[in-house]
Amino acid sequence: MAEVTVDTAGLGSNLSAILDAEDIRPGDDPSYQVCKAIYLYHPLGGKICESPVRLAQSQNREITVASAEGIEEMLVERFEETWRALDMSAILLNLRTQARIYGLAGAGLGEKGKDSSAPLDLDELWKADIYFNVFDPLNIPGLIIDQDPNSPTYQKFSDVRVNGKPWHRSRTKVVQNESSIYLAWTSSAYAYAGRSCFQRALYMLKSFLNTMVVDDQVARKAGLLIAKQEQPGSVIDQIMGAMAAVKRWLLKSGGNNQVLSIATTESVESLNLRNVDGALQSARNDIIKNIATAVDMPAKLLTQEAFVEGFGEGTEDAKAVAQFIDRLRIEMEPEYAWADTVVQHRAWSPEWYETVRERYPADFGNVEYKTAFYSWRNNFRAVWPSLIREEPSQLAVIDDIKLKAVIAYVQVHAPLFAAVPELLAELLRWSQAAVNVNETLFRGEKLNLDFDQLLASLKDRQESGQHELEEEENARPNRPFSGHDSAGIAFLKDWAADKRSIAERLAAMNA
Repeated sequence: MAEVTVDTAGLGSNLSAILDAEDIRPGDDPSYQVCKAIYLYHPLGGKICESPVRLAQSQNREITVASAEGIEEMLVERFEETWRALDMSAILLNLRTQARIYGLAGAGLGEKGKDSSAPLDLDELWKADIYFNVFDPLNIPGLIIDQDPNSPTYQKFSDVRVNGKPWHRSRTKVVQNESSIYLAWTSSAYAYAGRSCFQRALYMLKSFLNTMVVDDQVARKAGLLIAKQEQPGSVIDQIMGAMAAVKRWLLKSGGNNQVLSIATTESVESLNLRNVDGALQSARNDIIKNIATAVDMPAKLLTQEAFVEGFGEGTEDAKAVAQFIDRLRIEMEPEYAWADTVVQHRAWSPEWYETVRERYPADFGNVEYKTAFYSWRNNFRAVWPSLIREEPSQLAVIDDIKLKAVIAYVQVHAPLFAAVPELLAELLRWSQAAVNVNETLFRGEKLNLDFDQLLASLKDRQESGQHELEEEENARPNRPFSGHDSAGIAFLKDWAADKRSIAERLAAMNA
């Protein structure tokens, strides 16, 4: 496979460097410079690399901290505020985009005044003066070099060195586009890494530029007028030629509400471009589809055509785009998990925890900071919403069905859990959570029950009911034995616990 290296120093523009590179053939490996030029200057470069990531980030993740009763909203707001202050979405966008451009990219978390080779201290991160850098393969070359299948570092990331300066692994996050292949050197990444998303589409991307050249030619020729006139041949005809030149000038400068007379043997026509239009449009569409196939993404994202509403292929197109974005979000989970850890330690700091203690002394007054922090972190969940949004009326129908299912579940299981207050309280806790997430039907304040008080009330009711049952049994001592009587249950327990044989028990009773 040939490597295409284009020197742009002596060319008019980076885009013409690709267009004029006659040695580009299908299957060629794009260099670092070519990948950069395509991203910066090619009309489809940004759409291929950046637009899918922007579309994946177009919706905020739904963040919950399940075990944080009463302060979940406070924790989520603090997390989101810190996320925005650090501009983490832009950092992750840049990281994933550069990985798609070159096949490999990295991000580093540095601290001002501290050596980047030192391990990251997460416990002290909340008060550190931090910054983030995103590195492309030219900054961190040779991250994946080992190709020995028996080595523990086989096709794994080595320690990050930025322009020769080491960065500790705890401070960095490396992302590659696709998986590395044995002995497959990636020129744009300077490593045995993943591949640029331009690699399979390089030849088609050049072909697309040719359609732009044709567009320019058609635009410049569309207004060309062709005047069919007889050419002068003799001396007298030279005078007629001068008159014809004047006539052509009048034709060129003439406009609306003006009249130009020509001979009956003459005619004026525009250039016939009808056949060019059909061939060009067909070629352009095929090239875009080939590019979309090569970069493994729906063609709709490259053309930006509107999705067809209702019955037809529009629904299937929307599903294909949603599936593509869902897969991209799954691939982005590792870098988001890395960012979540950083933001959690910055947001839920010991200093901020004192505010929580002051506001909720009964719940957190005697709870250590690390105990509360890791409880919140272990119950932290961040879920991407569906890219396909339902109509409000349809969402109301779906939420109504969910609510009816919750009510039916509580109605069936509440009588079964009535004898165990803890289970009944947990059932009601679950039903409250299910109702609170139903924002289509219930907007505004959320239901927030005091389950400690509820559990105490259930236990009191159970004890008072037990006393009433015992009083009723004592008032009717001659009533036939019932397996539901507390005295009968106690007798059965004693009988089961007795280790003597049945004969010994009967003898003792008769005595």
